[in-house]
Amino acid sequence: MSKAYVFPGQGAQFSGMGKELYESHSSAKELIDQSNDILGFDIKNIMFSGSDEELKQTKVTQPAVFIHSVVAALTSEDFKPEMVAGHSLGEFSALVANGVLSFQDGLSLVSKRASAMQKACEMQASTMAAVLGLTDEMVERVCKETPGVVVAANYNCPGQLVISGEIDAVNAACEKLKEEGAKRALVLPVGGAFHSPLMQPAREELAEAIQDTSFSTPNCPVYQNVDAKGYTDVETIKKNLVLQLTSPVRWTQSVQNMISDGASSFTECGPGKVLQGLVKKVDREMVVFGIS
Repeated sequence: MSKAYVFPGQGAQFSGMGKELYESHSSAKELIDQSNDILGFDIKNIMFSGSDEELKQTKVTQPAVFIHSVVAALTSEDFKPEMVAGHSLGEFSALVANGVLSFQDGLSLVSKRASAMQKACEMQASTMAAVLGLTDEMVERVCKETPGVVVAANYNCPGQLVISGEIDAVNAACEKLKEEGAKRALVLPVGGAFHSPLMQPAREELAEAIQDTSFSTPNCPVYQNVDAKGYTDVETIKKNLVLQLTSPVRWTQSVQNMISDGASSFTECGPGKVLQGLVKKVDREMVVFGIS
């Protein structure tokens, strides 16, 4: 039986994140202090005492969640993963914790990814919406039938899917999904259409940065968002990281695959408890923990 470790994505941030770790571990202090130099702005101050508004900016959120998650994993004495996965941005945290990327390279890539995504968001008005209470197939069908760009973006757990695309197309799809019996189809307060074809410009920018970064063989398989399968081959991992920006996050399938490959417990590393909740919705019997 294997221990699986999972890493959260954007949306898990909160004011005060990482402060306790900073004050209680010298290695956490060192990494968080280094982060200011790597990013060129005072991320530490924003993490510890920033407003929700400040923490919500993509260029802040992604590095903040990444830093907290990696530091939580690396300062835990129990951190001995046999498989890892991360939700969207969390895939980068998983790769650093798993020995594939150095902390410095991981944070640089996350920062470049965040600014590339921010730019792509500004190029076109776009959004995302959470859909509850329908099958994946019904949501996919409505997206396909709706004019404009709207796609399934996050398969979070059975009956919970996030769609992503152009504002008008997402709104139209939400109306149709409510008619089809969705419990909720609610537009999310996000900056743009993550994990949709509208992220293509960001993908090109990230691909270049990834090619220039040194990757090592992981200590254990990383289950990637793009197809929910576990990989140890570095070239495949790099390719999947790039594809991830315009592809859906197959979280439900990742958790199912990890369980069928022998995961006996899931530990979430980083802020919040979102992934612990999603794992429980995939398999009610699964044991979950959190390190934050």
